[in-house]
Amino acid sequence: MDLQLKGHRAIVTGSSAGIGEAIARTLAAEGAAVIVHGRRAHAVSAVAQAISADGGQAEGLTADLADPGDCARLISRALAGGDIDILVNNAGAFANRGWDDAAPEDWLALYATNVAAAVRCIQGFLPAMRASGWGRIVQIGTGEAVNPFPAMPDYAASKAALLNLTASLAKHLDRTGITVNTVSPGIVVTPGVREFYRLEARRRGWGEDWPTIEAGVLTEVLDNPTGRLGRPEEVAGLVAFVASPLADYINGANLRIDGGSTAVVSLAPHSETSKEISTPCVTHCSATPACGSAKWPLAP
Repeated sequence: MDLQLKGHRAIVTGSSAGIGEAIARTLAAEGAAVIVHGRRAHAVSAVAQAISADGGQAEGLTADLADPGDCARLISRALAGGDIDILVNNAGAFANRGWDDAAPEDWLALYATNVAAAVRCIQGFLPAMRASGWGRIVQIGTGEAVNPFPAMPDYAASKAALLNLTASLAKHLDRTGITVNTVSPGIVVTPGVREFYRLEARRRGWGEDWPTIEAGVLTEVLDNPTGRLGRPEEVAGLVAFVASPLADYINGANLRIDGGSTAVVSLAPHSETSKEISTPCVTHCSATPACGSAKWPLAP
C-alpha cells in the first residue's frame, strides 16, 4: 500500500533508538523526508545515515526538549529546511519509583519533560501546518495512561495528560485539515526491553532463550490475548498510517497497539511478585540502557 507520504516532511522526537527509530525509518521508507532527533549526536547521526543508506531522506538534530531554549532552537533549525507537516511526539522520560518515593516536585519535573515538551513542539510546528491546510500530530502514549500499574504513577499520569491534550487539540483544530491522535503501545521488544527482561529472567529463573523469557513476561508481568509481545516495526506501521493522507478520518483517537493487554483487568495472577516488578519497559521505550536504572530517559 502506498501511504502517499512522498513530499511530506516529518520530525520524530526521540528517534535515535527504539520505537522512535522504527517510526523514523518507516516514514522515510514510505517517502517522507524525516528529521531524526535525540540527545546523543552519534546515535542521531547513525540513524540518519542508515536511513540515507537505504535510499531515504533524513537529517539529524540534537536537543534536550526539557530545556525550553534548546527546544526552541530545534524547532527553528527544523523549519529552516522547510515546513514540517508531520510531528510525532515520541520523546519522553520515566523514573523507576513508586508513590512513596516520588515527591510532588518529581511529578512536576516529569510532567515538564513528557507533557510540556510535547506542547512546545506542537506550538512550534503548528503554524506551518495551519498555513498549508494539512498536518498530522501523533503522540506516542502507553497503555498505562488508562490502565496504570501500582508503580510509576507520575509517569502514567503524564501520559494520561497526553491523551487529554490530544482530544482537546483535535477539537481546537476543527476543520483545519490537521488531525491529532495518540498511539499507545503495550510491551514492545526494543533493545532496552530485551536487556531488562533478560536480567529479570535470571532473577526469576525463566531461562535463557528469548521465547521462554517472553512467555515468562506474559505469565508473570502482563498478559495479552494475542499471546506475544509487540515489535517496534508494528508500532511504526500504525504511526505511519495515522500520519498519512489515508487516515484523514482518524482524529482525536487513542489507538491501542498492545495485543489486547489493556483489556486485561489485572496483572497476571500467577505470581504475587508480578505486582512488584519494575515496569518501565511496558511502554514505548526509545533508548537502549537497562531499564533498571533509577532514571532512564526514553529519548537519548
